[in-house]
Amino acid sequence: MGKNKSDNKSNEPSQSPFSQTFFHGTKADLKIGDFIEIGLNSNYGQRKNAKYIYLTATLDAAIWGAELALGKGRERIYLVEPTGPIEDDPNLTDKKFPGNPTKSYRSEHPFKVVGEITIWQGHSPVLLNAMKEHLEQLKRLDIEAIQD
Repeated sequence: MGKNKSDNKSNEPSQSPFSQTFFHGTKADLKIGDFIEIGLNSNYGQRKNAKYIYLTATLDAAIWGAELALGKGRERIYLVEPTGPIEDDPNLTDKKFPGNPTKSYRSEHPFKVVGEITIWQGHSPVLLNAMKEHLEQLKRLDIEAIQD
């Protein structure tokens, strides 16, 4: 006798081998089950209260996030699940990389921390210093890195 699929309904999201993996790079010390939320000081730019939080589907973009985050904490990359809708990050997609090849997104809804990537390799010191210098140049020109 077969089971009716509707008998297995749950309010909990089900995992699938085809689920999208999302990452969040930061220097914040978070635990599994914590939520990353808007309203805290941004890791970037003038450190205004964040209207959005950001995530990416590429490990490389998350590494940049961890390496460029302000603060003195250890660079970390978390696996996160969005709890609401996400949209393309206009700071990268519309202005710099049409089509969103960096797979960078933002949301006003929290992200739940579901894991941490503990083994990853950062960018070369030359590349990292070049990116930091570029961000400093934007700052000197009074160009905000994050446009909400």
